[in-house]
Amino acid sequence: MKILHLDSNHPLLLNQLNDLGFTNDEDYSSTKQEIENKIHLYDGFIIRSRFSIDKAFLDKAKNLKFIGRVGAGLENIDCEYAVSKNIELIAAPEGNRNAVGEHSLAMLLSLFNKLQKADKEVKNGIWLREENRGIELDGKTVGLIGYGNMGKSFAKKLRGFDVEVICYDIKPNVGDENCKQVSLTELQEKADVLSLHTPQNELSKNMVNIDFMNSFKKNFWLINTARGTAVITNDLVTGLKNGKVLGAGLDVLEYEKSSFENLFSDDKMPEAFQFLINSENVLLTPHIAGWTVESNEKLAQTIVDKIKAKFC
Repeated sequence: MKILHLDSNHPLLLNQLNDLGFTNDEDYSSTKQEIENKIHLYDGFIIRSRFSIDKAFLDKAKNLKFIGRVGAGLENIDCEYAVSKNIELIAAPEGNRNAVGEHSLAMLLSLFNKLQKADKEVKNGIWLREENRGIELDGKTVGLIGYGNMGKSFAKKLRGFDVEVICYDIKPNVGDENCKQVSLTELQEKADVLSLHTPQNELSKNMVNIDFMNSFKKNFWLINTARGTAVITNDLVTGLKNGKVLGAGLDVLEYEKSSFENLFSDDKMPEAFQFLINSENVLLTPHIAGWTVESNEKLAQTIVDKIKAKFC
């Protein structure tokens, strides 16, 4: 079987697939059209987020047996059409779930303890103790929306705290010893913290809007390490201004390109984003929650293991 690699990944991916007897070609620079012109030569290809895989592309991949996506989500692929053509879809959420869980916790603790603000002040010779008094996580209720690999990882990390962890998910019976599954209404009734762990789809798109935020009984903290499209930034800013949202840790933003490599699709900075970057109760990171040294290796290994299990 011949595999085309469209993004660079951890070297173990190529090395182990070579050892398994696959023929591996690399092309990290050709345009999508150029790739389309030769994709019929391959039985599989492996991609991160370089470009979207649509029907036109899949129609030209006449011998394709699988697509490996070195990441958690498959939103850049027309999954329904691929499955109709008997193409196996292989993702690797197991590979970076621990990284996402740790990053979510890090963001939450940083916000609660004003670490970003205090660090900046001390480095500028400002020593303010009372103004940087933090709050404790113990005694809070943490609500998760989405309880798959990422949500479960975050819930596991929270076991060392005296907190109640609850989740809402469209799938039934996903709760476990680390988290109680509840209705969305109950989550909005109880949560002090909301952490998003949803895939990118029509259900999650623009989910966190003004009405959604105002449905929470308490003022709450928001963590988003899922997808930027889940949160309407203008509405979040409104929530931050009126105090409904006490603070936000955002690893993802709705302004991201699908490649996740550039923040804006043009050179204009939205007003809402300008507000976020100037807010002391907002913590921003560049879509790196699942982007650790360890996850780089684990993502690649997960893809190899799944290809091996299915095709060897």
